Formats: sequence, structure tokens, C-alpha cells
Amino acid sequence: MKSRIPAGSAGLYVHIPFCVTKCPYCDFFSVTDLSLVDDFLEALAREASLYAGRFKSFDTLYIGGGTPSVLSPGQMSRLFSSLRSCFRFDPSCEITVEINPDDATRERFRTLAAEGVNRLSIGVQSFRDKDLAFLKRRHNAATARRAIEGALDAGFEDLSIDLMYPLPGQTKRSWPALLEQALAYPISHLSCYQLTIEERTPFGRMRGEGNLKTAGEGRESELFLLTSQFLEERGFVHYEISNYARATQASDSFSRHNTKYWTRAPYLGLGPAAHSFDGRSARWWNVRSVREYCKTLKEGRYPRAGREDLTAEQLHLERLYLGFRTKIGVSRCDIEDSENSGQTLQDLVDAGILEIVEDRVAPTRKGYLIADHLPLLFA
Repeated sequence: MKSRIPAGSAGLYVHIPFCVTKCPYCDFFSVTDLSLVDDFLEALAREASLYAGRFKSFDTLYIGGGTPSVLSPGQMSRLFSSLRSCFRFDPSCEITVEINPDDATRERFRTLAAEGVNRLSIGVQSFRDKDLAFLKRRHNAATARRAIEGALDAGFEDLSIDLMYPLPGQTKRSWPALLEQALAYPISHLSCYQLTIEERTPFGRMRGEGNLKTAGEGRESELFLLTSQFLEERGFVHYEISNYARATQASDSFSRHNTKYWTRAPYLGLGPAAHSFDGRSARWWNVRSVREYCKTLKEGRYPRAGREDLTAEQLHLERLYLGFRTKIGVSRCDIEDSENSGQTLQDLVDAGILEIVEDRVAPTRKGYLIADHLPLLFA
């Protein structure tokens, strides 16, 4: 089952599958049994060793979850030691770690800085206590502010924060006020995620029982357009549906790691439920269980749950789906082979949904709203 990722710029993702508590809206794989952390770190070191020597180097490293910041400073250093013993990282490697505000201590910041972390993604979600209580977050607004200020005081210059909308009570007046609070800090990046209700989450079950009211598509679209206009007017580039980079340093402020996913660049994923892609057509993923992950690696086997090799048709459709989520869009040659594509493209340009920039076709702000439907028009 050896899948080779070609030499060149590849990304490394490490999934830390632990949370103190599970957020009711989150569908990412995680567990709350923190007694498994040390066994997991040992297994992760084993998985990394299985891939040692098979990559020239990585130019991005993203440690996500779950909640990576539940690791103690010592455990975090142990993780980095395991990775560095198996892989080479470019001198200019973007190294991102997700951190929850309630874990943002001086000692953690010192450890992350000492390990070469140069980008933090802070899960603020909101600066309103009412919103955070609804989301069942462990931190409050004051803790979120202290986390951002602590990161800045620790010398981190490349900061991204996550916000979530539309939440109960958020309006066209209150949401921009919340965005202004975020922009009061010298952050380089902002991710604004729409609250998505997945069936297998507590929120999903509550909605199914009629105990959770959602904003509806109209309000979601309204606040999406407002967010995009508001942030672009204040110097941010809306470079992916949910992501904004400060324009004064835009080329450096994009998430270089996440851009690999959208541009189909190669990446290796380590940890339970992590996915990998060879940059061509092969994708594989790991088991969705910490115990099975640890057991499989203790036996010296890859912890893979599956693999797929995409057909030419699937690759084409994926390029469209991913491309229409981003400001760079898709290549014209990827859509001009479909029947009636010329007229369809012109109609969408006339409607203000797409724009043509040299040899690329990209969504406008309005086009982002129907990004998932656009590929079907050119498939």
C-alpha cells in the first residue's frame, strides 16, 4: 500500500484527535478520553517513521484537530521531536497550530515559539458571551481577547482567528460590530465559517427533534455578502469562500497549507481519520478510531481505512469544485470542452456570477453563493 507523493512542495497535516468536550456543531473526528494522549503520540511517531525518507521535504505543516492545544507543552515538544526525526522541513516552512483560547497560556506560547511555529489559528468563534454559550464553548469573550493579546505579546505576527455565523440574534448590525472587534487586532487572516448543522451531531439531533432553529438560507446569504463586502472594504482579500487575508501582505497571509487542498497539491496526513493525496489521482485515509490507530501501528502496519484512485472524469469535476471555491477560479480549458460551455459562461458573466481574468474563470462575490452548483454547469 505504498503511495508515493512526488518530490517538490508537499504539505504535512497532523490530526490531534482530542477535545476536553465535544462542541455540539462539530463533525470532525475527536474523542474526550485524554488518557489516550501518550499512547497516541507513540503511535504517531510510529506512523511518521513508516513514511520517513519518502519525501524530499515539506514546506507547510499544519497541526489541527480536535484540539491540538490540549497537549501539554512537554507533549507538544515530543510531537515536534518525532516529526523532525523523520522528515525535513524547508527553512521557510509555514508551521500552523490551532489553539483554543482557554488553552492560551504563556508557557504554551513559549513552547510553540521554541518549536518554530510561525502561524497560529485561534478558535475564537465569537466575541459575544451569548454566542459562545450557545455554541457550548469553554471560553468566554474576555478569554478570547486575552488569547489574542497573549499570542501577540509572545511575538506571533501571523495570526488567524475563526469566527462563526449566523448565530441566534446575529443581525446586519451586530455581526459587522463583531467583525470590527476582530479587526481591532493586527491579525493577518480571518476565517468566517457559516454554522452548518450535520445530522450526526448534537445540533443535528436537536434540529431533527424541532428543538433548534436555524437562520435559513436567506439570512446566511445576506450575512455572507455583507461579510465579504465589509472585509474587502477594510483591506482583506476574499480568496476562498470562508477565508480572508489582509491585502497589504496578501501573498504571505493566505493559508499556504490549506491552499494545497484547494489547488490539489500533494499532502500527507498523519493521525486518526487523516487524509492524504499524492498530487495526481490517489487519495487514502486513516481509521477513525484512536484505539484502532494505536493498535494497528503497534503491529507495524499502516493505519489506513481506505484508498481511491480518481478517474479522469472525477479529477476534472474535483478541479471544478475546488477551483470555484477560490478567487483564482479554474482554467478556461477545464470548462471549454463541455457542451454549450461558451454560452453558459457568457450567461454567468452577464449575470455577475463569474468573471474572466486572462485564462482563468473565477467566481464573483455573488458567485461564491452558488459555488457548489457551478461545476455541474460545466461537467
